[in-house]
Amino acid sequence: MPPVTHRADGGERRVGVELEFSGLTLDEAAALVAAAVGGAVSAPGRYERSIDGDPAGAWQVEVDFGLLKELGRRERHRPELADAAGDLAEDVLRLLAAHVVPMEVVSPPLPLGRLAMMNDLIAELRAAGARGTGEEWAYAFGLQLNPEMPDTDADTVRHYLQAFLCLEDWLRERADVDLTRRLTAFAEPFSKAYARRVIAADYAPGLDGLIDDYLEANPTRNRALDLLPLLLYLDPARVRAVVDDPRVKPRPTLHYRLPNSEIEHPDWDLGVAWGDWLVVERLAASPARLQALCAAYAHFLSQPLERLVGDWSQTADAWLREHRLR
Repeated sequence: MPPVTHRADGGERRVGVELEFSGLTLDEAAALVAAAVGGAVSAPGRYERSIDGDPAGAWQVEVDFGLLKELGRRERHRPELADAAGDLAEDVLRLLAAHVVPMEVVSPPLPLGRLAMMNDLIAELRAAGARGTGEEWAYAFGLQLNPEMPDTDADTVRHYLQAFLCLEDWLRERADVDLTRRLTAFAEPFSKAYARRVIAADYAPGLDGLIDDYLEANPTRNRALDLLPLLLYLDPARVRAVVDDPRVKPRPTLHYRLPNSEIEHPDWDLGVAWGDWLVVERLAASPARLQALCAAYAHFLSQPLERLVGDWSQTADAWLREHRLR
């Protein structure tokens, strides 16, 4: 568990999970999820299934390809598009997608106390034939975590962002991101110039300033820690003025996109990525230690020779061990 398990309003914090894999049909995966949560399956489109009945909310199982999902809904929601040309386009996309596009299970926001049930589901999916990013060279499948913020004031958001910036190199080394996923540039690192600005000892903007700084440097979903959903939740007008991407949905969560999906390995489960994320949680919840690591990282970034020959991920690892944060 993270050191802060409840929100400022007293409710238990929640975590959403997104898991990509291949090897199962849409209906096979949906049936396994339905059995795990005691839900009923419905079909919003040909490439999507919704599982209702979980008190936490609906689960989604889908082919992770937006255009194909749109074509798969057209007869129900847009009958004017149901024509021969549309059928041909859908057939071509479906054949192409079958080789490289993952199936994705998307959980609702699960209370922390229920997060372990994802490991049971992972085991069921693996036993049924689910395969992850290491199974084929063309696969670029990930595991994404959406931890709910304990609070949404400027200081809390800043602490989480600073903690992640200090640990990003360490997290990337720990994640050992698959080559195919790296080549797709799915989660680019934050620039060192932005990191230097945010970890500076005097950096303490209000929410407006923090959001403006983030949008100026990162007007994209393509970050290992995507803050756009959280910032859109906090200030829709400010974010939409810069990022007009319908895929960005408002929610009071962080969006951690770095870990691989290695569901094909018998010893792999949610604990690997979650254990690393908990280090971010512990650092964000300890302002004094966070300030100390920010100062150390700022010094590292300010020394060109040290940046050239040094290894911040190893330095950070030693620091975390010394301060018993991992």
